[in-house]
Amino acid sequence: MNQDSKFTGSFPTTHWSVVLAAGHPSSPNAEAALAELCRLYWPPLYVFARRLGHAPEDAQDLTQGFFEHLLRVQLTAKADAAKGKFRSFLLGAFKRFIGSEEARTRAQKRGGGKMLISCDVPQAEMRFLSESMTHLSPEVLFDRYWALSMFEETLRLLETEFRQFGRAPLFDQLHPFLQGEANGLTYADAARNLGTTEGTIRVTVSRMRQRYRELLRSVLAMTLDSPHEVDDELEHLRAALRA
Repeated sequence: MNQDSKFTGSFPTTHWSVVLAAGHPSSPNAEAALAELCRLYWPPLYVFARRLGHAPEDAQDLTQGFFEHLLRVQLTAKADAAKGKFRSFLLGAFKRFIGSEEARTRAQKRGGGKMLISCDVPQAEMRFLSESMTHLSPEVLFDRYWALSMFEETLRLLETEFRQFGRAPLFDQLHPFLQGEANGLTYADAARNLGTTEGTIRVTVSRMRQRYRELLRSVLAMTLDSPHEVDDELEHLRAALRA
């Protein structure tokens, strides 16, 4: 499968145009684009708000309120690829939103907005607590969780592909090998569990890793102006995880 053809069943990979579609309700892909952006960026924005000192309920409310604001004022339509990465644009807009009168008003009547996306608050909070004693700044932590979100989205897309082709048991058994570790599971164990040979497992894992890399590049390209920027974005992702 070509990495630039299509990476979800919802809308095509069109790089920066995905961001712009989310800012124009008249676009046929607007709803799907916005949902995708919300799902990818909710965790890093939530953790950013928590590191600023907001309580879990306030951070959740601020993040949800921000996406409602983003939709209402068509904020992503104002994004400009020539002025930098989308994640930087979004973080800057979130900082301004946190300090706005709208955010303060929303806090006074908590919970009034409709949930745009399903958010796993307990997981995000657990992750934040695991980092909370480190030296990381809110901005560095945002980048770190942006990187984790990209990896998780890539794994989700890979799993979707396997399940669509009726290969769910194969994915469930072999995906721990993608990062080279499998919690004590060996290729021989996987081969025995799947009723095949160890050699077949090695080949399959190699192909899974290759497809994972392709999908990761597609996920990163979603909010880039050009696919030629993906290598730089990959390096930024690795640096964010090393922080």
